[in-house]
Amino acid sequence: MARTRASVIRILTMSTVAAFAGLPFVASAQQPDQGAIQEIIVTAQKREANLQDVPFSVSATSQDQIRNSGAMDLVDLARNIAGFAVADLGPGQSQVAIRGISSGQVIRDQPGVKEQVGVYLDESPISVALFTPDLELFDLDRFEVLRGPQGTLFGAGSEAGTVRYITRQPQLSKTEIMTDASFEDVAQGDEGGFLRAALNLPFGDTVAARLAAYWHHLPGFIDAIQPGGGLKKDANDGDRSGARLSFLIKPNDALAITPRIMFQKLDTNGYPRVDLYNILGNPYTTTQPAVTLGSLTQYTQQHEGLTDDFTLGDLKVDYNLGPTTLTSITSFTHRNVLVQRDASQLTGSVTFDVFGAVSNPPDPAGVRTSSPLLDRTHLNVFSQEVRLASNGRGTLEWLVGGFFQHVGRRYGQALPTPGYDALNATLGFWPGCDPVKNPPPCRFPLGPNPVGLVDNPFFSDLSYRLKQYAAFGEATYHLTDQWAITGGLRYYKYNEDRILNFNGVFSAATPAGGVPGSTDSNGTSPRLILSYKATDDVTFNAQAARGFRLGGINDPINIPLCSPTDLLVFGNQKNWTDEKTWNYEVGAKTQWMDRRVTFNISAFYSDIKDLQATTTAGTCSSRIVFNVPTARSEGIEAELFARPNANWDFGLSATVIDAKLTSSVTSTLPPATPGGPPGPTVVVGGLADGNRLPTAPKTQVVGSVGYTLPVQGSADFFANVTVQYVGSSFSQFENEEPGWGQIGGSGDPNAARLISYGGPLTVSQINFNPELPSYTLANFRLGLKTERWQAAAYINNIADKNAQLALDYERGRSARVGYLTNQPRTIGVYGSYVF
Repeated sequence: MARTRASVIRILTMSTVAAFAGLPFVASAQQPDQGAIQEIIVTAQKREANLQDVPFSVSATSQDQIRNSGAMDLVDLARNIAGFAVADLGPGQSQVAIRGISSGQVIRDQPGVKEQVGVYLDESPISVALFTPDLELFDLDRFEVLRGPQGTLFGAGSEAGTVRYITRQPQLSKTEIMTDASFEDVAQGDEGGFLRAALNLPFGDTVAARLAAYWHHLPGFIDAIQPGGGLKKDANDGDRSGARLSFLIKPNDALAITPRIMFQKLDTNGYPRVDLYNILGNPYTTTQPAVTLGSLTQYTQQHEGLTDDFTLGDLKVDYNLGPTTLTSITSFTHRNVLVQRDASQLTGSVTFDVFGAVSNPPDPAGVRTSSPLLDRTHLNVFSQEVRLASNGRGTLEWLVGGFFQHVGRRYGQALPTPGYDALNATLGFWPGCDPVKNPPPCRFPLGPNPVGLVDNPFFSDLSYRLKQYAAFGEATYHLTDQWAITGGLRYYKYNEDRILNFNGVFSAATPAGGVPGSTDSNGTSPRLILSYKATDDVTFNAQAARGFRLGGINDPINIPLCSPTDLLVFGNQKNWTDEKTWNYEVGAKTQWMDRRVTFNISAFYSDIKDLQATTTAGTCSSRIVFNVPTARSEGIEAELFARPNANWDFGLSATVIDAKLTSSVTSTLPPATPGGPPGPTVVVGGLADGNRLPTAPKTQVVGSVGYTLPVQGSADFFANVTVQYVGSSFSQFENEEPGWGQIGGSGDPNAARLISYGGPLTVSQINFNPELPSYTLANFRLGLKTERWQAAAYINNIADKNAQLALDYERGRSARVGYLTNQPRTIGVYGSYVF
């Protein structure tokens, strides 16, 4: 079915391209335009300004630049922007980091973890720590990345920076229809592509509407080996579709009302995960049938995938009062996310651990029982901001405002496992075991399944309610024509309540009414900037700013699955406090050669207090957040853009970051013998002084070259090449522990982690490198274009590189180990037309 849908795109797109491909390719005698680099207008300070005049580090990428770079989603886009990284767990499951400030890869079952980077669609917050909306990169004016703490104007979640999708707005002046389509073929994979269209329609002089709609088939490229040796080809394909409808109502010159509604649906049939080890499809045993895990393969017994329904309604009202403008932004976000994972290997590993010591032989039936894990998230977010800002440029420019947000989130997990109740009742008995004469361990050590749960060894239901209030202000005073000082302050107060229900034989059961929890805090987020404009084209800036990330409430660990040591180390970790970052930076924004060359550079140092570090709770199959007392991130980022003439464009962006912990989290183990001296003090979950902050690379470089040549008529030939280098990184703090890449064998504190289910082991230990290696990707695009149409062909990932983007493992590696990877070499065609 996926190939049938993709074939529709292929026919339409190739027809479009073919219609334009016959144009004569003859260089014209027209003189090249020696124009400067186009001025970029941004709203990083919630007022329009030239990018070069904003007194801190900002990146802005236009729709054309996004297309020319080959970017199809947020992950692709991040590789083109200095200091911006995305941990990718598959479509719809991205975690954003700026300037190396990251506290570990957020896992799906951590609903209380807050984001470190604020994500906005225009002026509406859409941030979620893991489920950052994977929006279609279409009908955008630009994509902004504001580096460094933006807490003064953007509040909680913007501790490391802010990301903004800026969409094209309705226009009163013209009727316009824009449509584009693509078709692509993935090496060793599926076919994909998209159909998209945007319409701008004015109704007289006072009302205009803009509608954008799209459908994008995401090609699969991972093959899933099935029980019995079958193969599910291209298992991770999917579809993203949606629409945005906005209006501009302008009854007079002073008032502008912009209501909008947006809906997007993302459906995927799997994840871009490559398995290295899986107890149910283990290449290191005599599993029947034998399993061979290749470069783009995984082993599954159950359907996997994600469904994400995202709806946003917002209303912006601007009223020009003359010397000031009053602005109100009201937004409501509703999301339903269902993540389905094959947890058969997780359930099987628990079953084997529980029964392997008591069954005879130690190969219990039921280990291979199919067990899907269903994660459900329901999210409702209401936000209201009102602000008053001065108009024009004067000696004093100022802005004041207030903000309120109410977040309601309900999260739940279920592990439906057919036949598990029967397993519970009978598996603890084997021939010769008399349950009367031989009490436990003859009986199932995990105990009976609670009343009301049928064949469901784990169930959770968590309800969160967060209320946040804030007041903020910022002002810029121009001391002279060259010197300016900017000061800002935000006061915030929040409260979060949670009701938790756990049940099932794998969990610590909670009372019928659930277990309540709460946390609250308040604080300030200041900013001070000094700016010196040496010339019209050279500005120096210095900044000190503080950002913050709200605290939260830990979930209880799964006590029945915990070893005694892990129970001691990870138990009783209830709340975590606010995380705060002081950022100090200096920078220069410069333009040269009649503004045909732009060079911007910043150096920064970020001092982080109470870093909210996420770590795996050992054998407990849980995740816990600890506050690490101190950490820091320091580095340099630079961007160079050059347009020496009308034919050539060059770009180079680079960042070098050193981000690490500067303190440790430790735990003292119990005495080896009752009454003996305390056990050793150990570092918890890789939270050791000197360890790198995860998910963000030390080095990131992207270079691009564009060439344009006028041909006969009004058409231009163009070609673009983009090369992206991403340095090595870790997914989690725990991955940096010595020996973490070893499963089984001597030196592994849990040698039994290498489970021998499926037959005798052919090896005594498995080794892999938990550090994600650096990688380089290259994309190429060429075609013809005019003001109205474009026809192009492209190759993304020219060298067919399979990068390791993130580690993905279950139950501390004892159940499965794999990594997420990128799309292989992709060859495609693209066409667009503006009516």
